Amino acid sequence: SVAIVPWLPAMFDGMKLAAVATVLYILVRCLNLKSPTAPPDLTYQDTALNRFLLKSCPQLTKEYIPPLLWGKSGHLQTALYGKLGRVSSPHPSGVRKYLPMQDGATATFDLFEPMGDHRTGDDITMVICPGIGNHSEKHYIRTFVDHAQKDGYRCAVLNHLGALPNIELTSPRMFTYGCTWEFAAMVGYIKRTYPQTQLMVVGFSLGGNIVCKFLGENRMNQERVLCCVSVCQGYSALRAQETFLQWDQFRRFYNFLMADNMKKIILSHKHSLFGGSPVKLKELDLGRLYTATSLMQIDDNIMRKFHGHSSLKEYYEKESCVHYIHNVNVPLLLVNAADDPLVHNSLLTIPRTLAAKKPNVIFSLTLHGGHLGFFEGAVLFPQPLTWMDKVIVGYANAMCQWEKQKPPCQSGPLSPSSCAEEKA
Repeated sequence: SVAIVPWLPAMFDGMKLAAVATVLYILVRCLNLKSPTAPPDLTYQDTALNRFLLKSCPQLTKEYIPPLLWGKSGHLQTALYGKLGRVSSPHPSGVRKYLPMQDGATATFDLFEPMGDHRTGDDITMVICPGIGNHSEKHYIRTFVDHAQKDGYRCAVLNHLGALPNIELTSPRMFTYGCTWEFAAMVGYIKRTYPQTQLMVVGFSLGGNIVCKFLGENRMNQERVLCCVSVCQGYSALRAQETFLQWDQFRRFYNFLMADNMKKIILSHKHSLFGGSPVKLKELDLGRLYTATSLMQIDDNIMRKFHGHSSLKEYYEKESCVHYIHNVNVPLLLVNAADDPLVHNSLLTIPRTLAAKKPNVIFSLTLHGGHLGFFEGAVLFPQPLTWMDKVIVGYANAMCQWEKQKPPCQSGPLSPSSCAEEKA
């Protein structure tokens, strides 16, 4: 046995080295450290407007560089957005507005005035629709609003019906995947109150679906709209639902977490939604809600019934912007990240095909960014402003500039698309 002893330290050293190597390998794989950085992958038609936008908005053509140590992991970008929202988030002060709806519901939104003049001297309002169950008090919304205000934009942020914990529902209905009623009410208020203002439409995640559907539902909705930006949406709930049951990219786990969050929002309004009137949801639905572990179960048992859809398939079909987005003729920037764990790659054929067919659309796909993350920074600590905040305001500024100096063949707020078809 004495002869074996000298080998033991070497063997333990070898095991330690193997363990360290394994941990490093897992870290490199999980943190995706070997992934390169690159400019966004762009799909667009070669038009005068698109060339101008790409020249004037450098975020679309320059490399997006996430924080070195963790920024190439879509999961960590998503988790950081989910838990922290943003770093050192500002506190813009706004005024809460309440709008009575025809069915007795009360839509609410927060209005933030610009901090100084816009660079073009024009009156521009960003009408903003947040992600699922979100509102104006979320950190990523506050950070974006503060950035936009400083660039001279008025901001109106919809609070999804039922999302604010301290606001009671006034009818047995809450926000759904594609209901545009509250957003339409907010836009109508802005148009009436500020007859001179032009609109920039912005939607995050589920909000991206709502704003694209809103614009495509009726051509009147595109009046006085300069452009629209949608970030990290999935375009088709029907196609997305199958991917949400898969375990790759841990989507099934994210599905469970989002279902849990939806459950909490619904249960916080239990009395308004389940309180006895024939229109309200039944006790049976409440029982099914408690046992639900996926968004699809909640959508089938609760959400589709707010608008009388006979099946989950019908609900997803009717509420997805994929059936309306081709009617949008104002300049449209669609942004997604390739490593977004919530939006499966197969869904991205929708914006890619649209941008290849329609001259008013630019589809920008970043390599990294996760779901609404898009953090920037050197090694470890992210900067307060994200690439997402900068690209939306940069694109908006470029659009305002274009409107100011566009060729004489164009006139009116819907005009960019009319001349965009001209190939220079």
